[in-house]
Amino acid sequence: MTFAKGESMLDPKAYRDAMSEVASPVHLIATDGVAGVAGMTVTAHASISDQPPTMLVCLNRHSPSTRRFLENGVFSLNALGAADEALADIFAGRTDAHFEQKFTHGDWRKGVTGAPVLRSALVSFECRLIDVKDVETHHVLIGAVVAVAHGGAGASLLYRRRGYDRSRK
Repeated sequence: MTFAKGESMLDPKAYRDAMSEVASPVHLIATDGVAGVAGMTVTAHASISDQPPTMLVCLNRHSPSTRRFLENGVFSLNALGAADEALADIFAGRTDAHFEQKFTHGDWRKGVTGAPVLRSALVSFECRLIDVKDVETHHVLIGAVVAVAHGGAGASLLYRRRGYDRSRK
């Protein structure tokens, strides 16, 4: 059996329900540059390679922030600790904070790429955008990792069953 691009016999809700059973680490992705500052909460990310260090992040193409990531060409990916649930909600759009207002929450510094880096993150990756792939409703951003910063130790903030959870140390 072959399927056309974008075709599936699986109902989208059934897929979302199944994916909600998979625990995912919660990250904040942030950018700054000529298009302006932006940040979002993400769980769709992965390491691609360590030679050279490369990772990917998936962003909904309809998000108002996505254009800024594409135009700025740099981003940071900041792994959240268990204490950062409120910050994850702010960057997920669950408050009235938009663009610059989001960055009044948390302790941020300017990274080597110019992207904001969260000081309290368990680890932060700074990336230069090297490619973008359009896949259905999302842009897959592929970034060359140019810097990492290790934060404090502690439990990771996870997202599972449509709510936050915490990993063990």
